[in-house]
Amino acid sequence: MALFNRKSTAAPSAPAPATVAVDPALTALTGEYAIDPAHSSIGFTVRHAMVTNVRGSFGEHEGTLKLDGHNPANSAASIDVKIASVDTGITDRDGHLVSGDFFDAEKFPLMSFRSTQAEQLGGDKYRITGDLTIKDVTRPLAIDLEFNGSATDVYGNERVGFEGSADILRSDWGLTWNAALETGGVMVSDKVKLNFDISAIKAAPQA
Repeated sequence: MALFNRKSTAAPSAPAPATVAVDPALTALTGEYAIDPAHSSIGFTVRHAMVTNVRGSFGEHEGTLKLDGHNPANSAASIDVKIASVDTGITDRDGHLVSGDFFDAEKFPLMSFRSTQAEQLGGDKYRITGDLTIKDVTRPLAIDLEFNGSATDVYGNERVGFEGSADILRSDWGLTWNAALETGGVMVSDKVKLNFDISAIKAAPQA
């Protein structure tokens, strides 16, 4: 099920402007949503020592989604991630990541994303483009997402779900620390894959 409506493929009986088929079930999703951090994950995967992957996530984050079931261009996203909540499963490594060698979390406590454009790629696949800020560097980022559907949970909350990813070069955001290996190559790859698994709850209509 696509989040945004699609053009009708039926051939008109006479020349006429193209029409848009509106699915009430989809347009009903239009509204403001708050990301549920307890049921969402924002993480990353990076190559370590040229031979394996290290995975991590950020336990503390918040954000909002604005969904428009009529026009994807009117949809938007805003996310703030607390850098100090990084968790790779190893305390010493987490401490190194929040240090001045990498994120410098004491000086730059948040990583943020603010969307500037949204578009449907086809079916349930979408792309949201915006500005990603890490430390004091802001650069454009495009995130490819898949709409996983909507549901009303046992507490009566209207939820939507998305999952997606984006590849970045960490050096583009000033994260350049590394160490050379005796066998050649480096300890940490420049390429990082960001992973998003988002569950968001629809806000109640304002009176």
